[in-house]
This record gives sequence, C-alpha cells and structure tokens, in this order.
Amino acid sequence: MAAELHIHLEGSVAPSDVGLGHVRMGDFGGFLQLFKAISERLETPEDYAKITTKLLRRFLDEGIDYAEITLSAGVVLWKKQDLNATYQAIRGACMARPEVRVKWCFDAVRQFGVEPAMRVAEMAAELRDEGVVSFGIGGDELRGPANLFENVYGFARSKGLRLTAHAGETAGPGSIWDALRIGAERIGHGIRAVEDPALLRHLRDRNIPLEVCITSNVATGVVERLEDHPVRRLFDAGVPITLNTDDPGIFETSLAREFDIVREAFGFSESELKTVAGNAYRYAF
Repeated sequence: MAAELHIHLEGSVAPSDVGLGHVRMGDFGGFLQLFKAISERLETPEDYAKITTKLLRRFLDEGIDYAEITLSAGVVLWKKQDLNATYQAIRGACMARPEVRVKWCFDAVRQFGVEPAMRVAEMAAELRDEGVVSFGIGGDELRGPANLFENVYGFARSKGLRLTAHAGETAGPGSIWDALRIGAERIGHGIRAVEDPALLRHLRDRNIPLEVCITSNVATGVVERLEDHPVRRLFDAGVPITLNTDDPGIFETSLAREFDIVREAFGFSESELKTVAGNAYRYAF
C-alpha cells in the first residue's frame, strides 16, 4: 500500500474531461491559468463530488490507502460558491469509499490576499472535526509572500489545524524560510532549498519534510530538464522527502510513475525507496 500527501483535487482532473482538450502550459503562469480554467468548470457541489469519487477510484486502483488531498477552497470562495455545501458533497463521496482514508487541506490562494485567506482558515477550522486536517497557501509565491499570512497561520494553529505551505517552487530559499517562520510544518515542493546549505541543515535537523513533485516541476518549467531535478541532492543531504503527483490529471502521472522516475533517473535503491514511501505515513498530519 502507499500514501500521498500532496495532491490537488482540481488538478486530478484531466483537461479533456472538462472540455479543454490538449492545452500547452508553457510555464508556471500557464499552469496556473489551466488550473483556473479547470476549476471554473466545476460549477456545483455535485461536480466536486464526482471528481472526488473518480480520484478515490484511482487511489484504489493504484493501491493508495491514505491521502491528504488539497481543496482549493480559496478558489471555491472566489467563484462565489458555497464552500460548506461543496465540502459536504466531497465528504459524502469519501464516506462512500471507506477503503481509502482521506484527510483534507484547505488551500488559500496567496495572491488573493490576506482577508480571503483568513476566510479559508475560518472555514477549515469550522470543519476540523469533519475531516479537514490542515491549512495552507498556494499560488504565486512572488505575488503573495508568506510573511503576509502570519496572523492567518496563527489563527489556524490556535484552532488545532496543521500547517503547510507551497514554497521554494518558483521562488528561492527565502520563500521557504518565510513559510517556516509563520509556522509551516511541511513544505509543498521546497526544491529550491538545495540552493541554501543552511536551510538544508535546518530541514534535516528539525525533521521538516518536503512534498516533492518531480513530474510537476518539469512540466511547469520550474526545473528545465528531468536530470536537473534536485531530488537526489535533497535526499542525500538528509532532508526528509515524500513523493507526490501534485496534479496527476494535468500532468498525466501517477504515484507509481514518480517512484519509477527516482529509481530509474536518480538511482534510488530499493531501501531508499522504502524510506521515501514510509515518509508519507511518517509525516502525515
């Protein structure tokens, strides 16, 4: 069996499934536009329930028995949809598939600003006893620096939510340091930590995991070539890592494929792969 900690519900949808056909992303900005276009086609709570059901079937097919799925709650609110009704539909779909244990992360869109992020955190807190386990921020790191959200993270922590943040994906090590300062316990992506030896030591010594998404990083142009990806260097530096699909519908990947990549392209041994696989359970919220 296997577990995954960094997967976006909306990104589990293939563009063709919502009538978008083949779309070229080009770069990270293009990816954000594609993610937005897919999200805009999810118009009702029932739409969210359907894609949840499809994702859970995929987990069963792939032997995944635990997952922490990110819902772009900030986008649901931006669309002026009922977040509670949407989540209840999602939760109903999960209850119909008890073979997979699922927890949820409510994600705020950092470039939307602090006030919308606080609304997401408040909704996450209200639903903490109904399967929402964490709060995080995603989107454009440069347009929404983590330090803006210190009070939001403080509120979420006070309500018993665990904390994560996308950081070090398109911005440098400073973005990761900022996420850690406001309380992030896990870092989504975090691959640019490799540029800062002090940060690598900090992540290793404090046992702070990175949610690594190799295919995603190459597809969005964050890493130019597969062979340039720092996953091997991060692991060798003693930083705890997990492997994840991020947006498997968009990037046409699976968790098994991500493990094949580190085995074949980066020479991970079976013992090392076992460690990485175990990390997904070890660092689960």
